[in-house]
Order: sequence, then structure tokens, then C-alpha cells
Amino acid sequence: MNIQITYPDGRVEEKPSGIRAFEIAQQISPQFEKQLVAARINDKIVDLATSITEDSAIMFLKRTDGEAHDILLHSTSHIMAQAVKRLYPEVKVTIGPSIENGFYYDFDIDTPFTDDQLQAIEAEMKKIVKEDLPVERVELSRDEAIKRFEAMNETYKVEIISELPEDEIISAYTQGEFIDLCRGPHLPSTGRAGAFKLLSVAGAYWRGSEDNRMLSRIYGTAFPDKKALKKYLHLLEEAKRRDHRLLGKELGWFSFHEESPANAFFHQKGQQIYNGIIDYMRESNLRYGYEEVGTPLILSEELWHRSGHWENYGENMYFTKVDDRDFAVKPMNCPGHLLIFSDAAHSYRELPIRMAEFGRVHRHERSGVTHGLFRVRTFVQDDAHIFCTEEQIHDQVSLVLKQIFETYKDFGFSDVHVELSTKPEKAIGSAETWTKSEAILQKVLEDMEIDFQLNPGDGAFYGPKIDFHIRDSLGRSWQCGTCQLDFSMPERFELEYTGDDGAPHRPVMIHRAVVGSLERFMGILIEHYAARMPVWLAPVQVKVIPIADRHEDYAQSIVEHLKAAGVRVEANWKNEKIGQKIRQAELEKNPYMFILGDREVEEKKVSVRRHGVGDLGSVDLVEVSERILGEIRERTDQKV
Repeated sequence: MNIQITYPDGRVEEKPSGIRAFEIAQQISPQFEKQLVAARINDKIVDLATSITEDSAIMFLKRTDGEAHDILLHSTSHIMAQAVKRLYPEVKVTIGPSIENGFYYDFDIDTPFTDDQLQAIEAEMKKIVKEDLPVERVELSRDEAIKRFEAMNETYKVEIISELPEDEIISAYTQGEFIDLCRGPHLPSTGRAGAFKLLSVAGAYWRGSEDNRMLSRIYGTAFPDKKALKKYLHLLEEAKRRDHRLLGKELGWFSFHEESPANAFFHQKGQQIYNGIIDYMRESNLRYGYEEVGTPLILSEELWHRSGHWENYGENMYFTKVDDRDFAVKPMNCPGHLLIFSDAAHSYRELPIRMAEFGRVHRHERSGVTHGLFRVRTFVQDDAHIFCTEEQIHDQVSLVLKQIFETYKDFGFSDVHVELSTKPEKAIGSAETWTKSEAILQKVLEDMEIDFQLNPGDGAFYGPKIDFHIRDSLGRSWQCGTCQLDFSMPERFELEYTGDDGAPHRPVMIHRAVVGSLERFMGILIEHYAARMPVWLAPVQVKVIPIADRHEDYAQSIVEHLKAAGVRVEANWKNEKIGQKIRQAELEKNPYMFILGDREVEEKKVSVRRHGVGDLGSVDLVEVSERILGEIRERTDQKV
């Protein structure tokens, strides 16, 4: 029996049923097949050894193809695990997923790995690649898999397999003496791996629980060739240089203290940047028709049961008692806004009602996952909720999306990736409501001609959502904004408005955040700009530097002029050499320096120096002040 194979150029050929993907590639050219790592059959990426038994469209993936990167990463993680088992046979293997631009593997070992051991593991990995071991997929019954891994004393694998259904067919991949559970696909042989590097070691609890054993985690990365790897390693070094935790400490913008673990203490200049983000969002909210509200930090347990947070988010919440009554510290602002809406009667003529709040929330994060400003236990979210009719949803969501894209552009982010996230396992509301909600959000995206990717099962527990990922100057992606459609909470809180028919109707609720956590967004901004903040956000916009004591009176008049104009300004009055003063201002990353000497005093001008650019010459004070004020008004972006 023959089947039809359709190639990317539209050509169709007949092949025998059961032919393997690599055999088709070899028929094209043996040299061509040797360049491949996987195949795409119809819409599914598979191993090259996959048999094809029905009419199919086929295309092949080379190591340099973007879609092949995840295969390369995961296959390299198996090579690493094999190298570890060769060098340390007593080690137990746990899990080893690929992550963005990298991979890790967790191992149970009595003495955790050190950085020095990574070189030996890397050397063994290179031997495994040179051996060019065939990588083969095997399928086992649950009982067969348990017996096989029990015989290897791989207790963690046995635990994973034991939790699967009894009739589950389990896939694993072998290469030489090594075998591990995996869905695949994988490289056809270890010799087709690219360039790789082991990066670091860390501790990690089994399954993320502090009640379990601490494991030793090895991080690594892999790329198609040495050139791509070198480029990525350079970006990693640049990322270290831009680490917001180091820059925040060096510049005195914020600090962390054991007296309140995983919570930021903002110093004056850091608070200025923080306030700048709030000021921007407050102005934006005003233009988009939001009314600002405020809600309490602590609300009763009954409220969180009613909203659904207790059952679906309780493990991330903090609890307390007041007068023997149970309360929770809010992890989200939405229930408070629901109560505000319910406090008065509403007509359809009032809708949509848009409530915004810079609400502080608290979420219990394990100490092992907290990370500077990126992941803290308390933060402020630029939260808002829109209460509207069902007919208004499309227009209101469209406005939310417009505000989000506008905001990212003003903060200097032009590369935005959009995802539509659908119903998760933990969810409230009927299947029909979920289907309707997902269709509405998808239509908005399509009508606005916004490219998006489907992200199944990652919606909020109360409704589907559109998530926004911004890419920074180093090419890293950060999820920030979200727009969530919620029919369930208005139902749970029995919200009503009076329609044009005089009858009560249920409003719909749209949850939205633009920058998300202000703390996290500030950390992203610091790393995106390497702390060289745009003029409008910089805590000090101009540093005035008199060269000698005789220039200080003129410097003081400059300071007063700039302050009166609304420019944030500081002067360096220290008795230091001019070179030291300039260097200090550069280290502080002040956008502008005004250097004042005899000539400037005489001509009533200022010598302007731009951070990262250099001297701009002697300029009239009014002229340069207007230029700076224009940058502040227009939020002109600096090069990053």
C-alpha cells in the first residue's frame, strides 16, 4: 500500500506505507539527511525515525532552524545526564527539561556539584558526542517501565511512573547505556548535537517543595554552532552586567533586608523611578476613562471563598485573625472592586465603569524562587477592572489592548508577543461560558489584526486571558500585561445593573494590568536600559558640576532655574578634581551633566555632556533646558 507525501514546494510523491522520515530524507540525498535533527509531519514535530502510515505533508528540520532549538536543548540535557552517570554512577537522575535558551537537570547526590566539576562533565559530554550514539525511542507499559527503572535504582523515575495511569504507554529514549523517560522528539544520534556549555549549579527541592530532599541542579545551554553559542554567552555576560540587583545596590536605588525577606526597600532615587511609572499609568488611566479607587489590605475569609480565590489560590495567600475572625491579606484587588460596584445601584447608562487601583498585594513565594524585584512577596499592581455589558466587551477589550501597546512603546519596548490563554484545570464557571469568552477574546485579536499564539490551559481560574510579553534590549522575553474576561465573579457576587428594559442584568468583568507588578517592571526597565534610564524617568535628570569654588554661585543659579522649570537636578559641591566629578556623574548614569567653568560663567552658557555620548559643546541655558523639557514631555527614548 502506498501513501502520498507532500513536500514544502507542493511536489507530491508516492511512498510505501510505513516509510520512515529519515528514509525519505536519504532518498533526497544522504548528505541532506545527515544535516537533519527532526521532521515535521503535518503539524507535529517528530523523530526522524517516525514511520509514516497515511498521506502526509512533510518538511525537515536542520539544526539551525528555530523550531529545532528545543530539540537540541533537550537532547543535550540527556547527553549531560549520561555524562554525569558515567562520572558519578551513584547519582540518581530526576527531571531535566529544556527552558528558554537552555536546560537543566536535577540530580540526587550526597555532595552537591561544584562549578569545578562542570568542566569534567563537559569533557565527558564531548566524548559522548564523538561516539555518535544512536538515540532510539522505546515504548514501555507502566509495569515494564517501573521494573526497568527499579533495577537501575532510579527511585525518582519510579515515583513519576507510579503516578501515571495503569494503562499508560510510557516513552523513553536510549543512547548507549543511558535511558530516560521522555516524550521526545530527540536528535537521531548524539553526534548531531551542536555547541554547548554548562553554566552553573544550584540547589532545588524535589518537586519544588521544601518538605522534600534538596537536589543538585546543573544549568546549561546549547546552540547549533560555536558562533551562536559565543553570541549567547556574550549576552549572558551583558545580562550579568545589567543585573538590576547589583545596579540597584550600586546606585542606592533600593535594598533588601532580612527583617522583611523578599521585599524591596525603595530609597529616594529608586522611589522616584517607581513614582514615575505610577505617574505615567495614572495619566494614561485618566485618558482612557478610569476612575481611581482604593481598597483595604485585609479582607475576610468569607470574601475569598465567595470569589473562588480560597479554593484556587489559597496556597499563595497569607492569613490572619482579627477579633477571633479569619481574614486574608489580599493577593489580588478584584474582590474589593466587586464590593465597590455592589455598593450602589447602577444603570446601563453608567456602563462601562472602569476602576483602577495601584493596589498593594501579598503573595506567598517560597524563598527558593524569590529574585530581586522580579519576584517579591509584596508588590503594587497597576490593576483595573471594567464592568460592562456583554455587547460592550469587544470595544472595551480593544481599548485595553490599545492602552497596553501604547504604554510599552512609551517605555521603549517595540517587540511585543501576544498569547491567548484558555481554560486551566482549576477553573470556575460553565464550559459554555468559557467557550464563549475565549471566542470573544480571539475575535478582538483577529479584528485588531494582532498576531497571537494560543496558550492552552493557562487562563486565570475565572476566565480566559490575553497575555503580553515584551522583549528587552538583550532579546529576553518578559510577561507583563494581561487582559482577562470574567463572567463568573459578577455571578458569584450577584452584581446587577438596570438595563434599558428596566429589568436587572448581570454585568461582565474585565480584569486588566498593563505593566503588572510595578516592582518587576522597574527591574525589567533597569536591565533593559542598563540603568541608563530615559530622561523622563531618571531620578536625577541633570547633574550640575562647578569646576572650582568661584563657579558655585553660577551653579546655584543654574540649579534654581532648572528646578523652577520642573527638571530634577543635583549639584556636586565636593572639593574634588573635575575628572573625578565627571566620572562620578557617569557612574550615577545621570542623563545630562552641565559643567561650569570660567568661560561658561562669562558667556552665561553651560557645557553639556550627555551620558554615554560625550560632550555636546557650550550651549545656551534656555535652549538646552527646552531640549530637556521636550525629551521629558515626549518621553524620547535613549539608545540602549
